[in-house]
Amino acid sequence: MSERKYTKDHEWVLVEGDVGTVGISEHAQEQLGDIVFVELPDVGAEFAQGAQAATLESVKAASEIYAPVAGKVVEVNDALADEPALINSDALGKGWFFKVKISKSGDLGKLMDEAAYQKFVESLD
Repeated sequence: MSERKYTKDHEWVLVEGDVGTVGISEHAQEQLGDIVFVELPDVGAEFAQGAQAATLESVKAASEIYAPVAGKVVEVNDALADEPALINSDALGKGWFFKVKISKSGDLGKLMDEAAYQKFVESLD
């Protein structure tokens, strides 16, 4: 079974084989409020771990989305162009941003599992 891993910037990656699906956490979408626009990377774009990969705008602020793992974008969630609110309604499901072919599996070891991420979020309050 695949496990969702999290960054301290509130992105998540769900790994299946050598492909990771990337999105933002429930905590992040709650902090941002209603999301009104998303700028996704191009298919074929390559990112290092931690590099800015996408941008989203909410009624409160604009935010950068960082690549939780290094790799090459193989798919983007085109549904977000017409319905960015999917991120608010289903941040861990239909509100995913892009899929990346992971180039450095070691990057996953630098991320938090669900329990560690929950502790991290609680420490922010």
